[in-house]
Amino acid sequence: MNVAFYAPMKPPDHPVPSGDRAMARLLMKALDYGGHRTFLASRFRTWQSAPDLTRQARLADLGERLAYRLTKRFQGQPKAEQPDAWLTYHLYYKAPDFIGPKVTAALGIPYLLVEASLAYKRAGGPWDVGHRAALTAVDAAEMVFQINPEDAECLPPEARQSLLPAFLDGSADRRALADRQRLRAEMAERCSLPMDCPWIVAVAMMRDDVKLVSYRILAEALGRLTHLPWRLLLVGDGPARGAVEAAFDAALGACKDRVRYLGTLPQTAVAEPLAAADLFAWPSINEAYGMALLEAQACGLAVVSGDRPGVAAILRDGETGLLAPAGDVEAFAVALKQLLVDDEGRTRMGQAAAAHAAKNHDLAVAAERLTAALEEARR
Repeated sequence: MNVAFYAPMKPPDHPVPSGDRAMARLLMKALDYGGHRTFLASRFRTWQSAPDLTRQARLADLGERLAYRLTKRFQGQPKAEQPDAWLTYHLYYKAPDFIGPKVTAALGIPYLLVEASLAYKRAGGPWDVGHRAALTAVDAAEMVFQINPEDAECLPPEARQSLLPAFLDGSADRRALADRQRLRAEMAERCSLPMDCPWIVAVAMMRDDVKLVSYRILAEALGRLTHLPWRLLLVGDGPARGAVEAAFDAALGACKDRVRYLGTLPQTAVAEPLAAADLFAWPSINEAYGMALLEAQACGLAVVSGDRPGVAAILRDGETGLLAPAGDVEAFAVALKQLLVDDEGRTRMGQAAAAHAAKNHDLAVAAERLTAALEEARR
């Protein structure tokens, strides 16, 4: 089946890494894994950080013209090359799809969504254009796959929805896990890390938003645990790098040299510090689900995270990690301490995490669910 793929928030070939980009790439990979020919229908980005009615109107107009051009282009292709279905990823009022519903209606092919939500309070306000476009898209969709269960509550009862658990291609993570001893020894030498104490790792962009809030909570929590031996590896970079460093310097004081800043790593290399470490920690403030948390589990790490609905859908509290009330520094520090001092429990949770990720959140599982939906929608 030929599947046209579109991500109005951020195309999969966007230069700036993020969880959105990673999931867009994974969705295309899952479709290909399922035997489909997947192609990027458009790089047209509709995302806005702040409401601008003039720009929204321009985007809507441009989207309509792009939809017309795409329809004509597809209709001019041989039947075997035309799309059999269209899939749009991550749609909401700030990133509406002005193209897909029009193209699919003109071609008479199924329109599917992955990760869609509606915010009815935006109706009639400065985000009205985006809200109405998102509503039109949801109404047109034959199926809406929700990665975050919380999003399902944002759609009308008549919308056809199905859970698509967050997933990843765990092949690199499994290879890294199998090579853990070598990776740990190399990381210890490269970063001057002691081998005989737990290494904590976190992976996140350094942005001046909820990411920075999470970094500050992590710093404050670790500041309460300086009496324990540990080292922290931070994977990520961004415009808030200075603020992140300042937060750890202030919280850790004389122990600030326990932190190692690894910067942004290629996606293929992120599994290496994960597999080399002992524990993954991230407060997850306003995280939808957190791809890094899933990858950490695939690399055999127990995870300590803030409790969010999407996070709870991929982490089994008490089995593959621990959940603390979101934003509660003291509770987060207590959960971290519990696993820092319990080597056996930490190892047991890490093993359960790797098995859980492989069974429930791997590429093959997602490919099977997507293929079944595509085939049903095409009937």
